[in-house]
Amino acid sequence: MVPSCITALIYKESEIGAFLMTMALCLLVGIPLICRKPKKKIIYVKEGFVTVALSWIALSIMGSLPFLFSGAIKNPVDALFETVSGFTTTGASILKDVESLPYSILFWRSFTHWIGGMGVLVFLLSFLPMVGGSHMNLMKAESPGPSVSRLVPKVRSTAKILYEIYIGMTILEIILLLAGGMPLFDALATSFGTAGTGGFGIKNDSMASYSVYIQVVVTIFMILFGVNFNVYYLILIKKLKQASKNEEVRWYLLIIAAAIGLIAIDIFSLYGNIGTAIQQSAFQVASIITTTGFATTDFNIWPQASKTILVMLMFIGACAGSTGGGIKVSRFIILLKTVKKELHQFLHPRNVRKVKMDGKMIEHEVVRQTNVFLVAYVFIFAFSILILAIDKKDLITNFTAVAATFNNIGPGLELVGPAANFSIFSNPAKLVLTFDMLAGRLEIFPLLLLFVRGTWKKF
Repeated sequence: MVPSCITALIYKESEIGAFLMTMALCLLVGIPLICRKPKKKIIYVKEGFVTVALSWIALSIMGSLPFLFSGAIKNPVDALFETVSGFTTTGASILKDVESLPYSILFWRSFTHWIGGMGVLVFLLSFLPMVGGSHMNLMKAESPGPSVSRLVPKVRSTAKILYEIYIGMTILEIILLLAGGMPLFDALATSFGTAGTGGFGIKNDSMASYSVYIQVVVTIFMILFGVNFNVYYLILIKKLKQASKNEEVRWYLLIIAAAIGLIAIDIFSLYGNIGTAIQQSAFQVASIITTTGFATTDFNIWPQASKTILVMLMFIGACAGSTGGGIKVSRFIILLKTVKKELHQFLHPRNVRKVKMDGKMIEHEVVRQTNVFLVAYVFIFAFSILILAIDKKDLITNFTAVAATFNNIGPGLELVGPAANFSIFSNPAKLVLTFDMLAGRLEIFPLLLLFVRGTWKKF
């Protein structure tokens, strides 16, 4: 919260008090916990998942306090929703007029994206000395994707490398936005939202009022931040051939190209210019598939085919090991290859086939976890829609609201479209969507484990 305090000092805003009070309260709660040394220092899988889930809940509660203390958001449920949306890089908002907010609050709101993008605990892993498999078990719980791989033998070093790439790309985007005439504050807030694939805009029209150059830069970086960071590491160590063979990235870029082309053709009549149609299509496709949530137009008025493609992209999401949300491209590849394997098994029962990706055999455990993930995903999704139905909103609104929050996207369709927000829902509905955002960001299981009685044995 220190950067937000500095922002408040620069713009001479009284909201600095809200951040100082929050920091004091965090210290008051945190110092006694630090002083108490645990008997066991090794964090196993169960402890890692529970630690991550509880840490994110505590972080969200504390992160909501500046909104409440400053009076920017008066309803505690709304403040929690906005904060969780920030940390989980969802970008769904309950605010109707963001331009009226103080700069320090806007900065904190956007900065939550950047903090949550790579993962709070992944950042801490860069500094915390741990023993055993503690590093890896925390990283598994917080990192998106069906499996987590080390870039180097030490997990701590892997976390450092990931954050160095993350920071470097963020700085590069800031420089390019400044080169396009964007004010420094806007460039920082936009880059934080892009890097974390969050999508909190600092203007009521999101990105629509900015120049085409700025929109193109943001489009490119949204796509770049949706790529598995392992690929960037391979490029940095000059293993270009190995990087180019990444099957997930190839499918990711192919899906983006196909979606841009199909939507551009479909919306051509709305813009009357193929260049504008492609540019608008590219921005919205990049924003949705990477689960960023920025918008340059109200795609809620687009033809049904285009909106259907965007909804499909909501579920696909970005690459594993990126800052993007969604089910992940790698999971869809695994699921499709598993279906193909089973079909061949029906034709040739005695034939033994293995599911492979990037020329390597995928472990059965990863395939099993992917299948279980999908089952849990469908169950939570359906249950969330059922609860939201109590609010008596239309089905498309409820369906896309859950899709937008569970997949950490931001805008949906109809009453939660890019020109609207989530303030229309009741407090219970907002709490359901808040749970969905956390579950989507933490890949479901860390949060679900909190509701299993066996989890709390020996704690």
